[in-house]
Amino acid sequence: MVEETVTEAVTDASDNTAATTTITAIQEQVEKTTSILERAADRFKSALPAIFMALTLMIVGIITVKVIMRIVNRTMKRSNIDNAAKSFLLSLIKIILYVNVMIMVLSALKVPMSSIITIFGAAGLAISLALQNCLSNLAGGFIILFSKPFVAGDLLEVDGSLGRVESISILYTKLITFDNKTVFIPNGKVSDGKIVNFTSSPVIRVDMKFSISYSADYGKARELILKAIEENKMILKNPASIVRMSSHNESSVSIDVLVWTNNADYFTVRYDMIETVKRVFDENGIVIPFNQLDVYVKEQIKEQN
Repeated sequence: MVEETVTEAVTDASDNTAATTTITAIQEQVEKTTSILERAADRFKSALPAIFMALTLMIVGIITVKVIMRIVNRTMKRSNIDNAAKSFLLSLIKIILYVNVMIMVLSALKVPMSSIITIFGAAGLAISLALQNCLSNLAGGFIILFSKPFVAGDLLEVDGSLGRVESISILYTKLITFDNKTVFIPNGKVSDGKIVNFTSSPVIRVDMKFSISYSADYGKARELILKAIEENKMILKNPASIVRMSSHNESSVSIDVLVWTNNADYFTVRYDMIETVKRVFDENGIVIPFNQLDVYVKEQIKEQN
């Protein structure tokens, strides 16, 4: 009986000690949590004016940006700036204004300016490395929109494609070819490559070359070409047309024909002249030769004794 009593007393003492330890641990955790919350509340109270100021700056900044963008948009509508350039400028101005608002908000929250610069610098570096081609096209679009080597509607030959400019965006130039294909050319290639603009001036020269045989009458062929030029109403009288012999080839004599016409009539004049010259040459016996090789065989007759 004595041993059982002692055992029960020891067990009760152990349970009381464990309970006391648990309660003490809980009290410590409560005290730590309370302390953390109190410190957080104190910091929030001290930071409340800065947060209020940052929110105020953000709201006022957003409203101000919208007002400025409306004013800029109205101003650009009255100007002669190309639509693509307007869109680019509006986007650029909006980004710059919002970045300024963000910097003001971060400054109101007492974020160190060095940290802000570091963040924007790191973000800019990461973006530039990830979007090198896009940035190249963006720079090319900026050059095209403001240097204006061509505008929408012009007839261009660029990067091996010939067609009319449908639109100029920030990253791509859209061409519609004569067989109604849509070609998107990166602005980086356009700004760095060779651009042939067929509509930069109101008139354009049509260069053609015709060949006749050596036995044909060059004077007559020239007269026939000049008559075809005279009868074509789309060919301009001034500047004067040029019809001259240009080269002696292996199987033919070449005649250069240079005429001037309006931009819109370029292909019509070219096709009409080629068809007309072929017809009048055939009607007047002017031979248009093909590549040929004359072989002379000399036979030697040996007398046999």
